[in-house]
Amino acid sequence: MTDIMVFGTTDERTMQQALDVSSRALHVALMADNHLGYIMPIGGVASYDNQVSVAGVGFDIGCGNLALQLSVKWEEVADRASELADEIASSISFGVGRVNTTDDSALRDHDIFDDDHWHIVPAEHREALREKARAQLGTVGSGNHYVDIFEDENGWTWVGVHFGSRGLGHTIASNFMALAQGKPWGTRVQEAEALLSLDTDLGSGYWEMMELAGRYAKIGREWVALRVKDIIGAGAAQIVHNHHNFAWHEHHLIDGELRPVVVIRKGATPAWPGERGFVGGSMGDAAYIISGAYPSTEGTSLDLQRSALFSTVHGAGRVMSRSQAKGSRPKFNKETGERRQARKGQITRQMMSEWTRDRGVIVRGGDVDESPHCYRRLDDVLASQAGTINILHRLEPRIVVMAGANVRDPYKD
Repeated sequence: MTDIMVFGTTDERTMQQALDVSSRALHVALMADNHLGYIMPIGGVASYDNQVSVAGVGFDIGCGNLALQLSVKWEEVADRASELADEIASSISFGVGRVNTTDDSALRDHDIFDDDHWHIVPAEHREALREKARAQLGTVGSGNHYVDIFEDENGWTWVGVHFGSRGLGHTIASNFMALAQGKPWGTRVQEAEALLSLDTDLGSGYWEMMELAGRYAKIGREWVALRVKDIIGAGAAQIVHNHHNFAWHEHHLIDGELRPVVVIRKGATPAWPGERGFVGGSMGDAAYIISGAYPSTEGTSLDLQRSALFSTVHGAGRVMSRSQAKGSRPKFNKETGERRQARKGQITRQMMSEWTRDRGVIVRGGDVDESPHCYRRLDDVLASQAGTINILHRLEPRIVVMAGANVRDPYKD
């Protein structure tokens, strides 16, 4: 079992999950936005010797953040804010199982659908999966996925986007878990760790499909950001784009020796020296453009960077579960005859609305389980990563667009 580097704080259940991962990994670290996940904690980073963890990458393969700086200042478009929020909400598909209704033939006929890696999917399932992916490319989903408009410290407008590979990634992860348990593609199995050697057909096949899903997610985020750019009527100045649910081939110091390893970041952003990242907070808090610090920068700790496997946070991190925030309905257990009582949620729509209204944020969609009350404050989280990253820009939210209330999405991260 390896030692675990913890940035900030964690809780007992998340730590136990990290300890379980460490029994199989070479090195494990928890970023300061860590919280409980499926098998591997969100905000967790782990390195392996020529193996990839399907559960570690997660169900939303290639989930990530994109920030696009526009060539217009917020003050030039602020009087259109409500109109822009409405148009974004109506022009882009948010929510479970939604399809992209655009007539953009370049998107539907993208060359990713001719990629050779589709042949890894069994023939009897291939076209159905490809058509699902084709229909969902450029859709945002629900949960904590969003399209936001920000203003930076110099007044420039930014588009921020967060989502992943949708049903494609979920199908890939689910089915490789089944294959790892000796079940055929298309079989539903209980979520379990599937640690695959890249020297096997199963492991190499998963890696290729993971890369396909990552490319798919990247294409979708870029399409959405450019669509919003056109809605606003501005040019593009710069883009910052990262996966945070993915696996990479990298070299790291292991027991004092620089070795090739597989690094899995689950809800964690790559932060090599000079590498930029976009880190979002909650719907009512600032987001940031950050970069991995150079070792020569004052206050930088190369030892900390190595311990983090040159990674950082991907967001603020939850402090309250969705059920705690929203409450739960009564549930009847047919086997035992027991009835679980309804539980009142801790967050109300009024609490959420007051938080965003007081900060001048226009919100379309969203539910109380995404209220700022459910998250850590990102300023504090980033402070816990001191010595590993630099802050480049602070982005204040002006418009937040998410899926509406009562939308459940099986493809969220």
